[in-house]
Amino acid sequence: WAHQAALPAATVAPCRRTGRWTNAPPVARPVLPVLLVARMSVEEEEVIPCREGGEILDEEPQEDGSAYSGAERRPQDIDGDEEQDSGAEVEEDVASRGTSHHDANSIYNAEVVNDQVFEELVLHPDIVQEVQDAWAVFLEATETAESAADALYSAFFDASVNLQSLFKTPRAVLSMKILWGLHDIVASLHEPRRTFIAAESLGFQHLQVEITPPRVALFREALVDLFVSELGARCPKRALVGFRVLLNYLGGAFIYLRTRFADRLKILSSSWVAANRRGLRCDEVEGGGSSPEVTFEAASGSNWGTMRPGAGATQESRAPANVKAAKAKQNRTMQSFDAKHCTETGRHGDRGFSVPTSFQDMFMFNAAVMGFGDQVWMSDVLASFDAIVCNIANTYRLQEECDVLSLRLSKCRGRIYLADFKAVMLASLRSLVPRSWDSDHEVAWEWLWGNVERLLKAQLGKPSRFEKALGHFLKELDGDDHNCLRREVYDKFFELAPAGMDHFRQSVTRMHFIADKVVALTWELYRRPDKVVQDLSALGLRHVGYAIPTELFGPFVSSFVYVVGRLASNDLSIEAFRWSLSLISRVLTRVIKEGSTLVMRAINADSAKLLYSAVACAPRGDRAQWVLNNTVGTQSISPLIWSIESGAFNTAEAILRDLLTIRADRERYYFGVDHLFERHPDIICRLCMDAPKLLCVFFDGLIWRSRVTVRGWRRVNYFAKHLIVDPDGSFASAIEVISDHQDPKLACHPLVSYIVDLVWGRVAARAFLHRKSWLMWTMTVYTISQAVLNSGLHTEVSPYLAKRATVFAFRGFIYLCSAPSLVAVQLKQCLQDYRKRDVVKVKCVNVPACMFEANSVICVLLCLCLLVSLAFEPILHCFGQAAPDGREMLFIERCEAGDRFLEVYSVFSMCGLLCYFAFIVDLCVYSNRASAFVLSFCRVLPELWLFLLGLAFILLAFSTSTVALKQADDDFKTIERSMQVLLRAFLRMMSCEFYMHLQTFPFLATAITAFVFMTTICMVNVLIAQLAASYRRTYADMIGWARLKRGSVCVASMNSVRRVRWERFVESLQLDAPCEFGEGDVGLPGAIQIREPANLNVTTSDTIRRFGGSTSPFEVWPEDEVAEGDETQSKLDRMEHIVKKALKRIEAASSVKRTAAAGSSSGYTSGGLGGASSGSRSTEHSGHDD
Repeated sequence: WAHQAALPAATVAPCRRTGRWTNAPPVARPVLPVLLVARMSVEEEEVIPCREGGEILDEEPQEDGSAYSGAERRPQDIDGDEEQDSGAEVEEDVASRGTSHHDANSIYNAEVVNDQVFEELVLHPDIVQEVQDAWAVFLEATETAESAADALYSAFFDASVNLQSLFKTPRAVLSMKILWGLHDIVASLHEPRRTFIAAESLGFQHLQVEITPPRVALFREALVDLFVSELGARCPKRALVGFRVLLNYLGGAFIYLRTRFADRLKILSSSWVAANRRGLRCDEVEGGGSSPEVTFEAASGSNWGTMRPGAGATQESRAPANVKAAKAKQNRTMQSFDAKHCTETGRHGDRGFSVPTSFQDMFMFNAAVMGFGDQVWMSDVLASFDAIVCNIANTYRLQEECDVLSLRLSKCRGRIYLADFKAVMLASLRSLVPRSWDSDHEVAWEWLWGNVERLLKAQLGKPSRFEKALGHFLKELDGDDHNCLRREVYDKFFELAPAGMDHFRQSVTRMHFIADKVVALTWELYRRPDKVVQDLSALGLRHVGYAIPTELFGPFVSSFVYVVGRLASNDLSIEAFRWSLSLISRVLTRVIKEGSTLVMRAINADSAKLLYSAVACAPRGDRAQWVLNNTVGTQSISPLIWSIESGAFNTAEAILRDLLTIRADRERYYFGVDHLFERHPDIICRLCMDAPKLLCVFFDGLIWRSRVTVRGWRRVNYFAKHLIVDPDGSFASAIEVISDHQDPKLACHPLVSYIVDLVWGRVAARAFLHRKSWLMWTMTVYTISQAVLNSGLHTEVSPYLAKRATVFAFRGFIYLCSAPSLVAVQLKQCLQDYRKRDVVKVKCVNVPACMFEANSVICVLLCLCLLVSLAFEPILHCFGQAAPDGREMLFIERCEAGDRFLEVYSVFSMCGLLCYFAFIVDLCVYSNRASAFVLSFCRVLPELWLFLLGLAFILLAFSTSTVALKQADDDFKTIERSMQVLLRAFLRMMSCEFYMHLQTFPFLATAITAFVFMTTICMVNVLIAQLAASYRRTYADMIGWARLKRGSVCVASMNSVRRVRWERFVESLQLDAPCEFGEGDVGLPGAIQIREPANLNVTTSDTIRRFGGSTSPFEVWPEDEVAEGDETQSKLDRMEHIVKKALKRIEAASSVKRTAAAGSSSGYTSGGLGGASSGSRSTEHSGHDD
């Protein structure tokens, strides 16, 4: 893993004069994962808050010509018009900042922590190289990132007892934060500006930690001791000195920033929390007497640079609102808030008017009152203001938010006065936080807006020019230019980062498609920034699942800028492309870093052990959300679904087991089933399609069995609420999905079979019988009219008029009532399938899917039989005609006209009766055994069809061959007669005389004997064997198939269940009432409690994991969970790790003793870091070579 960041021997650097990329001397160093921006010049302007000495400035000219920094300004120096400073002054400040480089050697050294200044750390290139090489060797020695992180954590934690109180975050989380934080800092040492920005960001995120110079010294020496013990002679002394200087620099920066900015950022955070307490009055918010607790998370994962109220805020509280929805809502509301309405009805207590209680509502109200209701651009700033305030301590994120906001503002017409927003903002905050508002709040918020305004002023006007220039450049590209760009981009990228070849495994055409999308995205960002930013967030989250290293984004961007720079002739087009692609890379990098949680890393490794270690760090109240929701911005990804879709079934199974494990403390139970169905209502469908083997794990987790038995019975809780009722209170789709899945073993699962039987017995059976009652009634009427009363009417005319009239009335009822209803039902089903596009293409015809179901086929055949019977009905043809005996009677079937159709009519009557009886076979669903028998019979029918097909083939073969034989038997003169005789012989219907007669024709007798042998002995015995084997396979799952049939019938019958009856049934289940886990132990709701025999499912241990200690939902569970299958392996791995660590220490100690003499002559003092003499360097190198 440590080799993924390796650069090639030659890199690309920009020329100072032209800005073109040129080949730079070889530098062996890791690719920097911090700032993935393609620099076009060394002197390029950093679009960040103006800085001097490391602090964010809001410079204001004073009488003596000096300027106060934002941290030193006095309240009386604040001028309300300072926001209108010209952009020229901003550019002048930025230009002056880039030329003021101090000599780091006179400020920072390896012994003293300097917390009085905070400037750029400039180390000698040789020192930087030694430090980066030592860091790379350390990463290679630890083999895995987790091992390196654990070694660093142990070194710092064990350095002193006094330091252990600072380690409050779980070890697995904090160790990875330490590792990647140090990795970013070390990788950026060759660029002092980037080191400065990274140190500043880390410092802002450690404002709540009390850091002192002695504690910095402890951390410093702990890190040095770790490198000495782990690397030994492979870590030169110059690298150790460089690490000492780096740790002193970071510690001094943390102390400096904490002294200057902690109070200000705390004021911003607390007042922003108070201003956004929706639903409460301002006096209620401030009535607590103290400001809310504010915490600043460390820079790692999704918490990077985020301020949040309280220690237990969830991911949802940190996610910004949907920009597009907020913008639309604000536009509508600001248009409805005019000044006249506000002045007339704005008095508190007026009927029909409520005082705004959130910052957004108060801002829109004040904007309308102050005459800015028509300023649409304010809604864009307001939509991004929450993210700006929450990330004021994160330089990278603040820059990104301001760049995106500048793109949105470029779409607004008219002039933009940022000072107007400041006036409305301050007025709104004063109204929402009236009691605690003072001069410190005024200074803090003006300082915040001053920095934001400077960032926006630096970009206002540029996006529109960039859009035109880039669009013109892209239109000028021809086909050859496009091909050149696609080809050379990847050539340059693979030259810059050879490790990238391992991640591009697609075809060349796919890679060209990606290159085209990247180029198109750069221009689309200027045109539709809101949509593109949301798409980038979704794209970044997908790349989290792909485990793409963010270190590759830098070379990828650099390769694009290099190639576009060669194709473009206009510098503005190059700058437009560079700026857009830089912003895209920053958004993707941030999303990937924030989304790369411990859970996602475990999924990428498909390790259940890593997953249990990851979720063990989660607060017990948020544990389910860690594995169900990974939110970055407005986009989210589900780790569970991603593990299923990516085929990481080990982690998917571990996630399901963890979610469906009941944990409890003294106050409450924790069970993730509600969170699971709330996040994924279609989880059963997902599992059926993508991970069927996890279904049993899922359903097993929904069953709780008591280990205590009472009088031979065991208490069992089935958590079946979400399998019966959906969030809307209707019938859930779980049974339908399981029935369509057609897995008989799953249908026999205790939970599934219980739910199907429960819904069937209490609700669906009655509806099914009611639905079948009409069919049974029509079948009875048709049977009476065709088979009971009609017996003998085909041969003679009944003398009883009542009997003939009854037959006519029953047949009329069938033709007028039954047949139309059947046709209507079938047409309705076909139309529904066509609307849903659920069709099956048969050659060129789209056939509805319902036509391939058995009931639909029978229904169509029945309708056809009834229609043909109606057309050939003899009673209608004999109407008005005389009977055969000459008498004129009503409703007779025998007449001259009726006799012509009587035979055809009788055939279709017989087929109609068979279809009616086939229709009512579904009634066997009332008994699982009867249903299993019918299904078993249907499943062996294919073997019978194969037998009949083989028999027909043999009949045809022997009938044709016997006709060709020279013989004088009349029975074998034609093929038809020969087939009839052979079939009768197979059915043993021929007499002995027939076989005696065949003796006169020996060849014919031989053929008949062979036919009888093949059919009667061979074919029949093969049929018996096939039927036995097929039945044996079917018998094992016979009950399961019957339950699946009941489930499908149950789903079809639920459409006719009335809503009132369904609600009455759900209410009778009492799913919202807690179920007891034991006598007096009130458990969780959503379950149905039953009792089963104690010997049915023996349970010897309590499946509920109970814990003592603290009951706070923000605390982690006091357990070290290990997957059952990995428990033994985990112990062996820990023992192996301990042995390897001991051997390394022994080897390092022996190496130190062997090289002690050589090392004593190659000392390198801290005073020569920046400009060591050549003599000292040569002495050190000679000692290192020895």
